[in-house]
Amino acid sequence: MKVMRFHEFGSSEVLRYEDVDRPVPGTGQVLVRVAATSFNPVDDHIRAGVLAEMIPITLPYVPGIDLAGTVAELGADVIGLEVGDRVVAMLPLDSAGGAAEYVLAPAESLAPAPRTTELVDAAALPLTGLAAWQTAFELAELKPGQTVLVNGAGGAVGSLVVQLAVDAGAHVTAVDASQHADRLRGYGADRVVGPLASTAGPAAVGGPFQVVVNHVRVSPEELAQLTNYVADGGVAVSTAGPIPEDPARGVRSASLWVRSDGAQLTELVAKVDAGKLRLHVAAHRPVAELAAVHEEAGTGRLPGKTVVLAP
Repeated sequence: MKVMRFHEFGSSEVLRYEDVDRPVPGTGQVLVRVAATSFNPVDDHIRAGVLAEMIPITLPYVPGIDLAGTVAELGADVIGLEVGDRVVAMLPLDSAGGAAEYVLAPAESLAPAPRTTELVDAAALPLTGLAAWQTAFELAELKPGQTVLVNGAGGAVGSLVVQLAVDAGAHVTAVDASQHADRLRGYGADRVVGPLASTAGPAAVGGPFQVVVNHVRVSPEELAQLTNYVADGGVAVSTAGPIPEDPARGVRSASLWVRSDGAQLTELVAKVDAGKLRLHVAAHRPVAELAAVHEEAGTGRLPGKTVVLAP
């Protein structure tokens, strides 16, 4: 079968399109015929080797943490799945492999694919959806009626945080560039504003807020400024560096390290099928162009969430 993989860490040029043997599922594993994976920034970091200590991997390595596809074969002791089922998953960070014709997935990581989207587009959901869910409900402990500021709301994770928060009954202020404004209003955000650097502080955007969620990579000084946007007793959650706490005001902080969770992913799929969660796919690219996708991401030219089509 065809795969895209790398044998050493480095730039996007280390990615090679190769032939390998089709894997055989072991106990508790499922062989999935891949329809698509998607690009996530962590894919770039793993390939470059900057996460080698945090995420030990075995080389050669097939990237692609997201998975959408069809069950091809079941390993021993797998129940609740049948050959032909359409599924999605976030694959383990240390043994990913969605950039291939077939991939092995732990059965517990799989969820039924959404019925209301194209299967390839469902590859945009797993990692970003789980990151949004765990940010909103595990770390922020979001409750109905709370005020929420989402910084970087137009991005892949931020867009889903906005929608989950709105669906949970929160009042959302979405922060991002003007080209995302109409889409964010369509998600139900109460207020859409431009980048915080252009504002005059929390009051200028309706703050402070009970929950602040940050998805924008900024300097430590700018991260520290976000603490001011959190109301007394509130929480700041970031996927892009830690926001300082303020114990005197009861402001706590948390950082996300997303994990695979088939049950949570099933909940997310149900929200997609119910029309409560919309996926925004900016581009579709064949897996043979994955090196170009990595290169464009590294230079800031990727248009947004990019689905990578299997061979």
